[in-house]
Amino acid sequence: MRLPLPQFTTGDRQPRHIAEVIETSSTEFLAQCLEAEDLSVPAMPPFGSWVCAVDEESGHQIYAVVYLATTTPIDSVHRAVALGLSLQDLREEQPQIFAMLKTEFRAVIVGFKHSSRTLGLNQGLYQYLPPRPPQIHQAVYLCESETIIKFTEELDFLRTLLSLTSAPVESLTAAAIRHVYQLRQADRQWLIKAGRTLSILLKDDYDRLRFILSQIHP
Repeated sequence: MRLPLPQFTTGDRQPRHIAEVIETSSTEFLAQCLEAEDLSVPAMPPFGSWVCAVDEESGHQIYAVVYLATTTPIDSVHRAVALGLSLQDLREEQPQIFAMLKTEFRAVIVGFKHSSRTLGLNQGLYQYLPPRPPQIHQAVYLCESETIIKFTEELDFLRTLLSLTSAPVESLTAAAIRHVYQLRQADRQWLIKAGRTLSILLKDDYDRLRFILSQIHP
């Protein structure tokens, strides 16, 4: 039986601290969401949303895009069964159920920021894989809007998303672009730049390009 993560009260952690790394590799990581304060399923980050974690040894801040999220029983032997109750009914009649569920998500690494320890005040943003990913039990945060806007001035991260093999990459790419476009308050020039970048990356695959663009609504 898989044990739940140790939890802290909401006041003990930052509001954007949503999860903890439980599996990691050079290209992506798996994180388990921290339990909600009330009786509910831990909040699931949206498909295509941006998260970050810190490799504490190097101090690098690592950026990633969520491509898969699941909610399952902590006990991998027993599956959840339909009870025919609303969430409110579950809270009143079966509150223990929420302690028996876990929410996890996978995120593909799209870049990182050098720590100030290595670059002084000139912290560099890079849209390629960091020397090492975040380590087990490191905190995972929702990225702040300003961070995402600054990181996406360049669009090399789109190549990383398009090369992913374990996700519906067309939908993921469109979702990531939509998310950034909203944060940029409908910056049409940025959207045009993103479209042009996609057309270069997918110049030999018009069908994929058309499918991605059809999911982006200015």
